[in-house]
Amino acid sequence: MNPKTRVVVIITFSSILSFCAFKYTDKWSDFKPYLPSICKTFNSSRLVENSYSNLDPQNQKSEKLSWLDWFLPSNKVELRTKTPWNAPILWEGTFNRTYLEEYYRNNPVTIGLTVFALGKYLDKYLEKFLASADKHFMPGHKVIYYVMVDDHSKLPYIEYGTSRFLKPRVVAKEARWQDVSMMRMKTLTDMLQDFIKDEVDYVFCMDVDMDFRAPYGVETLGELVAQAQAWFMNSPNTAFTYERRPESKAYIEMGQGDFYYHAAVFGGTPSRVLDLVRSCYAGIMEDKKNNIEAVWHDESHLNKYFLEHKPTLILSPEYCWDYKIHAEMEHVKLAWAMKDYAEVRDNV
Repeated sequence: MNPKTRVVVIITFSSILSFCAFKYTDKWSDFKPYLPSICKTFNSSRLVENSYSNLDPQNQKSEKLSWLDWFLPSNKVELRTKTPWNAPILWEGTFNRTYLEEYYRNNPVTIGLTVFALGKYLDKYLEKFLASADKHFMPGHKVIYYVMVDDHSKLPYIEYGTSRFLKPRVVAKEARWQDVSMMRMKTLTDMLQDFIKDEVDYVFCMDVDMDFRAPYGVETLGELVAQAQAWFMNSPNTAFTYERRPESKAYIEMGQGDFYYHAAVFGGTPSRVLDLVRSCYAGIMEDKKNNIEAVWHDESHLNKYFLEHKPTLILSPEYCWDYKIHAEMEHVKLAWAMKDYAEVRDNV
């Protein structure tokens, strides 16, 4: 019922009630006690109507999306679905996919996906990663793949789908795999500052030695997105392999920490991801000056950053699963590739 019609109905109904009150009661005070419940009925119907209209994604155009609009934690009461700071932990079944897809159809976004494929990783993993991403990563939405390689001639040929764009970039390969892992933070900092921030609304940074298995969609979009490491999801923080030496900028004191985060996947808005990679790179370089290297390199610095800057959305292990844990995991969106590190790393 539109507002004008509602006003006419209320005035008409009030007039009838007033007439009945004077005609069939001795005085107005006999009828007055019934007015609150009548008014409540009108107000309730209006509130119900408004609550349903707010669930319509078409009414959300140009308005900021809140996880309260689409997150359904009560659907998975047997799982951990919220953080202590009330951020969602995403599992299959905890989000309204229809609502989200309709929202982003009305509010189109461009998503960036960065990946480094250097040396033997380029030969072994890149083609499968990109082919599976083209099928499952943000289906139906505009995606730009930022692919960093050390040999442009080895880029695999893939027929990308509609609204999929490849932007390759040649980067130098570090001598040690540890430095490849750490120095990507510098490359990402430069690229985000120079052009990525102007080309996309959200960006994900992923390792290449993985492949997509199922739709990895807009439910994963958020201001600052972290991936819970599958091996540590149900472990106490004392078991996390944080950097424990106070001399390192990645140091986390025993007993501190919320989750152990996987550096294979992180994302968010360009400004938030830029702040993350810039901070991690600064910590890595400070450690180098002090002749120390964090136990898990860039991942150690990433965990320190997320301890101090809480993610607004955490992806459950379904979004980055290792089948070495067990093969019965359901709803896997992205999986680690089975690999022999001696085969792909120059120094193990």
